Amino acid sequence: MINKSVAILCLLTVVPACVAGEINLYSINTGSFVYHTINNEGQYTENFDNKFFSVERKFSEDSKYSILVGTMKNSFNDRCIALGLRRDWMSNDSGWVFKGVYGYVGEFFFDAFSQCGNDGSYKNFKDTTGVGFSPYIYHAVQYNFTSYFGVESGIILPSIFVVSAQWSFR
Repeated sequence: MINKSVAILCLLTVVPACVAGEINLYSINTGSFVYHTINNEGQYTENFDNKFFSVERKFSEDSKYSILVGTMKNSFNDRCIALGLRRDWMSNDSGWVFKGVYGYVGEFFFDAFSQCGNDGSYKNFKDTTGVGFSPYIYHAVQYNFTSYFGVESGIILPSIFVVSAQWSFR
């Protein structure tokens, strides 16, 4: 069952898109596969168990920038909020995009996200700042099969391999 906080978060990001009439600026990112490439002895939440979901909105139709809001389970199986800024560094008409996402993954004021700072780098930041989070720097290559669907693969620095799908409303 979906948590109330997650449902409210989704409604706050998707409903304004329908009202604004700019639905073509929105995308949904789903189905992330993650794998920790170093120091991995089976102790992390990985494969499709991170349950990543985000809504992304471009600043304008021709903008290289977009903002995303989502949720996921971190490497320690704690529910976190994901807030990020995406930048398309290179793209071409054949459907290829090289992109970066720079974000905050961590605690938020909803109870669903309150445990995110209990382990790992999230806990280190919590001990220092009082807020459990981890900065994410993600670079990927995305191939858009159509204007509505793309698949991407990249690395969350320093060593987490990711494959994800993006559904766009263009």
